[in-house]
Amino acid sequence: MLRLGVVVVLLAGPSAIPWERAGAAVRVADVVWDGLAECESGGDWQADTGNGYYGGLQIWPPTWEAAGGLRFADRPDHASRRGQTTVGEEILRRQGWEAWPDCARELGLIGGSPTPGGGPTSGGSPTSGGGPAPGGGPAPGGGPAPGGGPGSRDRPGF
Repeated sequence: MLRLGVVVVLLAGPSAIPWERAGAAVRVADVVWDGLAECESGGDWQADTGNGYYGGLQIWPPTWEAAGGLRFADRPDHASRRGQTTVGEEILRRQGWEAWPDCARELGLIGGSPTPGGGPTSGGSPTSGGGPAPGGGPAPGGGPAPGGGPGSRDRPGF
């Protein structure tokens, strides 16, 4: 799975990056979201494994709401893939790839790959320490709030 970044570069050319900043917005290549969903939920954009996290990106409902997901559906698994990736971009803007620490690391999105706010458009290291956990304090270990459980490796939380 770590080859995903290489595939993006080979398909799009040597100056390509898997995401780009457009003002405050973040845009991520579809192949990156698909790889993340494959890791998080087996690529099932309608995943409801009963673990409290939903959709292809395994988003916790309060995070979904805080990131504007209710404009698409009541829960991530009820939204389209595009709705989920749009909300994923907002989560990424707020938390960085650390919102999905295990899968992002496996895909090469953290640990040497560029992240929003990380400075140059190539190389560098993540600058985001994750978002606040539910309840308002920092998430333990600097990452997102609750994790674990079947059907997903890690989950974003605010």
